[in-house]
Amino acid sequence: MKDRKDKLGREIDINSIDRNRLKLNASDLPGLVAYATNASSALINPEDEGKIKSKALRAMHQQTAKQMDQLLEQMQPLIEQAAKLKKRVEVSELIYGAHISFEPMIGEIYHLYQKENEEHLLSIIAPNEWGESMPYKSWIATVELLADHTWQIID
Repeated sequence: MKDRKDKLGREIDINSIDRNRLKLNASDLPGLVAYATNASSALINPEDEGKIKSKALRAMHQQTAKQMDQLLEQMQPLIEQAAKLKKRVEVSELIYGAHISFEPMIGEIYHLYQKENEEHLLSIIAPNEWGESMPYKSWIATVELLADHTWQIID
């Protein structure tokens, strides 16, 4: 039977050795273990886990912020289109609630005014055609009637 002593001459208790742990630490592919397996192996220095995570977290935040900026830049034209469409709906609702004493024709230009009593009026007369005596409180918009009976804001 072999000598059950280590290099320092101490008795080795075979029953206290965790053989499963030794199997996990041994490898047929020494390049896969997290430590040097012989004297000529590359030097492996343990890294500070907090430092690694901090760098990774910072890089992730920078990358996602860059992607968010790109998305916002791509969304900007859609936001502007939505704002124009919202304004178009608001003006169309004012027009269809306004006093109209004629039948508007598709493709023609009209002008929306607000009266002193806060009612609205659609007119064929432009603001600059009234001269200095415009009879309404304010001019709201210049519009064109489209084929789908929505109003495009010209000015």
